Amino acid sequence: MASGDVRFTFRSDETDVNVTIEGKRAWVEGLVEELGLSEVGTMLPIGIPSPSSKQPSVIEDEGEENALLPPSDMGPEPDPSRIPVVRRPIGALNVDIEIEKIGLKPPSQNDVFELMDAFAELEEPRPIQGEMSVDPMAEAWLKELMRLIVREGGRTALATETIEEVASAKLGGRTGVELSVWLESLFAAGKLVKIHGGDATGWGPSPRWLG
Repeated sequence: MASGDVRFTFRSDETDVNVTIEGKRAWVEGLVEELGLSEVGTMLPIGIPSPSSKQPSVIEDEGEENALLPPSDMGPEPDPSRIPVVRRPIGALNVDIEIEKIGLKPPSQNDVFELMDAFAELEEPRPIQGEMSVDPMAEAWLKELMRLIVREGGRTALATETIEEVASAKLGGRTGVELSVWLESLFAAGKLVKIHGGDATGWGPSPRWLG
């Protein structure tokens, strides 16, 4: 058998085990046998880079199936000098100014009023069906609100206080801590994403939940 260097890899998500062994074939095979991994994993020869070829090479090992060597052309070496360095004192970043520089502004009170008007014009949705839900109707209204801000307003999330101001009456009258706890439960169920934004917590729709 060939005596070149080989790489043995084995991964099990169920047991959270990830094994990689590199070295001479005889040594690697002996260690794999000792670990009881002979019937699992993958063993491949370690390729030697070839400047004359950019395609994976094929080698033959006596009596064994052909194996592909890793590609020899992995692109240029990283150049750290091309990465811009930005240094500033801790706490000196003005988030509001930086947001304005890229053309984004936090929602104003007028935006909230417009959102309230748009939300009030929505047709009553059907209660959530086929899912575990504490309040199917309130969840349906919240989903409509999230769909509205994403598809019409181009936003990714709303602060807890904004959700309360715009839709509390449709969300079972939930306010304050009660609303926050309910939103947390939807986050834990994978229906919402949670965004920490300094003084406020934002909530956005999970794409899978929003459909």
